[in-house]
Amino acid sequence: MVLAILQARFSSSRLPGKVLKKILGKPMLLHQIERLSNSKWIDKLVVATSDDTSDDMVEKMCLDNNIEVYRGELNNVLDRFYRCAKYYSPKHIVRLTGDCPLIDAEIVDNVIQYHLKMESDYTSNINPPTYPDGLDVEVMKFSALEKAHKFARLPSELEHVTPYIRNTSGLFKQYNLKYKVNLSNHRWTVDEPKDFEFVQEVYRKFRYEKNHFSMQDILDLLERNPYIQEKNYHILRNEGSLRSHKEDKFFLQGEDEV
Repeated sequence: MVLAILQARFSSSRLPGKVLKKILGKPMLLHQIERLSNSKWIDKLVVATSDDTSDDMVEKMCLDNNIEVYRGELNNVLDRFYRCAKYYSPKHIVRLTGDCPLIDAEIVDNVIQYHLKMESDYTSNINPPTYPDGLDVEVMKFSALEKAHKFARLPSELEHVTPYIRNTSGLFKQYNLKYKVNLSNHRWTVDEPKDFEFVQEVYRKFRYEKNHFSMQDILDLLERNPYIQEKNYHILRNEGSLRSHKEDKFFLQGEDEV
């Protein structure tokens, strides 16, 4: 089974409540799930949120829309992700995050197919990134996730789930799917208010497409309307990961002092 786990929580530090903020009258997270329903390779999708009371609303939104939901650790996302996966016993897991409402199901399927074809432990389109930020896809075997859960200890490894797999040389068979041109300068994720404004504008332009518009459709839109991307393209990519790496340094310094 190929299980897609979509991480989502209400208590975002930079844009609280973003996953439930409404676009065209519908929660952003629900738009993303509808887009993912176009996938031909995902067998099951579950939202993995936290057991903090702030995420009661996320659970309610999911249950109201017949979407499976799992609740676990708020800050140790690796533990939440692993226990969610273990509950469903999949062979392969797709990791997705709830701040990517423009995710393209065709790209998700391409990464899954590449992963299966190469018999990889871990496959992504982010290492290095060549797709727009916000179209990130990671696929891994459950066995790789199990090792990460057992051995990971750095703050960045616990918060972002896959750094242990990506950064442990020689332990995992890894591949990366590259696009034909580098589009990593495009910012389609939602971390800041300006990001949300950008995504809102894109959805308004495609309001009659019923969540079937693709990456290429968005690129064509931006070529015709370059002003749209002026809203948020100045924001640094992977700012959260950079913050976690700083926390790693403090963590390691503390171990050295013991």
